Amino acid sequence: MPVVVVKLGSSVVAHNTGELRLSVVARLCEEVAGLHRRGVDVVVVTSGAIARGMRLLELPVRPTEIAELQAASAVGQGRLYRTYDELLREQGLQTAQVLLTFFDMSARSHYLNARRTLQTLLGWRIVPVINENDTTTTDEISFGDNDFLAAQVAVLVGAELLVLLTDTDGLYTADPRADPGAALVQEVRHPDELAELRIGHAVSPLGSGGMRSKVVAAEMATAAGIPTVIGSGLAGPTLSRAWAGEPVGTRFLAQAARHSSFKLWLKYAKPSHGTVTVDAGAARALRDGGTSLLPVGVVDVAGDFDAGDAVVVREAGASEIGKGIANYSAQELRRVMGLKSGQVRELMPRATEEAVHRDYFVLA
Repeated sequence: MPVVVVKLGSSVVAHNTGELRLSVVARLCEEVAGLHRRGVDVVVVTSGAIARGMRLLELPVRPTEIAELQAASAVGQGRLYRTYDELLREQGLQTAQVLLTFFDMSARSHYLNARRTLQTLLGWRIVPVINENDTTTTDEISFGDNDFLAAQVAVLVGAELLVLLTDTDGLYTADPRADPGAALVQEVRHPDELAELRIGHAVSPLGSGGMRSKVVAAEMATAAGIPTVIGSGLAGPTLSRAWAGEPVGTRFLAQAARHSSFKLWLKYAKPSHGTVTVDAGAARALRDGGTSLLPVGVVDVAGDFDAGDAVVVREAGASEIGKGIANYSAQELRRVMGLKSGQVRELMPRATEEAVHRDYFVLA
């Protein structure tokens, strides 16, 4: 059966006070049920756990400390899921709560387990309600925003459509709150068309995203061949209209080239903490041969990063080649750069052979 992934942002799920927009969530659940009856499986990715926790804890503003955000999420997550479960059960649907982390997508065994679980739930015609497991993630291992999580889930389940619901009608040529001349962009055929738009980072008092994160999520999904719609979750049946192909919000067309979900996340969502410069031979091998980067090909290291951080890889005197996960810290890589594998083993007997493994590298 076809699958749609729909993501509700914090501004759709809750008011600025943290109080749930119950009528909005109820209408969305009715749309989910309507699609379900027509043979379309729906996966719901929801924000709002922290907002719900803020309301229950009577916090005046969104916390900034990681521990406080995690605690607020722990308080709010169960109550938020219960709302979805009750509303969808009223529509005759069974639900399942699924909490995912970055490791569930990046580690191969976790990725396969998550995919099998979701496929089984959909096979049983159960509606998964997904959120990031905020209580155990940190800045370094977080998706950063549920827009990215929704894009990853869409790739994971092989969705036919991704719908990102927010508090605006879609993507505008500029911020409509600041520029009265801003116009709605109805269709994006290729990411290059976005270059001239002023896409902001502004977020709601409860959220962590903004339009830019939604556009990046759309790029991620369309790069995997999944069309994406950004539209309003506050006005009208956007989900149903998007599935019907009606002109609603901003529709991003699917792209021909396809990448793995991990490499999409690495390319678009994982922040870089440094730059590794390589010689011409290593650059050619990375671009054309699909090989791993060895220390012998490294000529310079900039920044202060740890093993496991993302780094930009560029050719000396030339442009960026791509982005990868470093197997060495910056300090370690400076010690071994330019050395052959045997020399590296003499200095660091337990070090891996690759500075950046090809499975954890994506071309720019």
